[in-house]
Amino acid sequence: MARKGWFPEAAGRLRRGWLPVVEATLAATVAWVLATRLVGHPQPFFAPAAALIVLGQARGQRMRRAVEVLLGVAAGVLVADLVVQALGPRTTWTVFTVILLTVALAVAIGASSVSVVQAAVSALYLVVVAPPTESLIPFRFVDALIGGAVAVVASQLVDARRPLAPLVAEFRQTFQELAGLLDEIAAALDRGDEAAALAALDRARHADAGVERLRGAVLAAGEALRLNLRRRRHIGRLRSVEGSIRQIDYAVRNVRVLARAAVTLVRGPAPAPPDLGAAVRTLAEAVRAAGDALAADLGGQDGVADRHAERADAAALAAVRVAGRLFTPGQTLPLAMIIGQVRATAIDLLRGVGVDDDATVLGRVDAAVTGPA
Repeated sequence: MARKGWFPEAAGRLRRGWLPVVEATLAATVAWVLATRLVGHPQPFFAPAAALIVLGQARGQRMRRAVEVLLGVAAGVLVADLVVQALGPRTTWTVFTVILLTVALAVAIGASSVSVVQAAVSALYLVVVAPPTESLIPFRFVDALIGGAVAVVASQLVDARRPLAPLVAEFRQTFQELAGLLDEIAAALDRGDEAAALAALDRARHADAGVERLRGAVLAAGEALRLNLRRRRHIGRLRSVEGSIRQIDYAVRNVRVLARAAVTLVRGPAPAPPDLGAAVRTLAEAVRAAGDALAADLGGQDGVADRHAERADAAALAAVRVAGRLFTPGQTLPLAMIIGQVRATAIDLLRGVGVDDDATVLGRVDAAVTGPA
């Protein structure tokens, strides 16, 4: 039974992740071909290796990683050459000394962990597998240069025509997941279902992953735009979303607190007020509209973005008004916490879509809390 379930799961992972597999395979192969035919190196180990190492990094960090790989190879080759000349190849003391000096040098200059490992592996390979000679040293560096360059080019081919498309898709997915989480909390409150509330809380505890994916997608989009001369004008639009992501992060934290309070509330003896689930569900509508607004803004659809922002504004304030009516003397602490988190999440959403300045947002939300329905 376990084996039967493993294959569909593995097939699903491969279906979702086929692009990096093809990308890495083709880039490593092309790097090998270029190094053998263009440079004439009979064993260009570092060309495909550098391509795979660079492509193994998160999008948005590949240009920097490519430079680090080249520096790591250069440092490893230099140290290995000097030590082999002094102690000879393939001896225990040579291996010990090369690793010690290479890692110490990389750490001393503040290299990243990728550079430290690359330098050590490069040096160790040259000591154990192919001891360096004066004539081969330039080829190793050129191989790494070819591999790094091929990896950077390959990583940008997919997004060359629409460099912001992956970021737009990530925005939509993140907001859909957050809205879905709020719908789950609302359903648990409506039914007084402790198991459903606990499931929503568990999901809320992992919602930070969506924010991290967004940050990675911003880095990747920025790298793609900087390498695309014709589309650099979009970088300003990219900068505008960085503040929005900060507000999204705050909103995710608020929803997590809301989910925790919902668990406490449904565990209590008194049922949740009928309108409480409606308020949370309306907040979910505001989240979806805010995601649509930010995605449209990134796509250059200003009119569409404005309409979605207006929807987010109306739904967020409606959620606050409904929750505000429940803020009466004698309510339980969990209920007060949920009302407070509805308010806080609404504020973060309105700040994220940039409807008004901060002072105006706070004034409008507080007026909705205390004002008439």
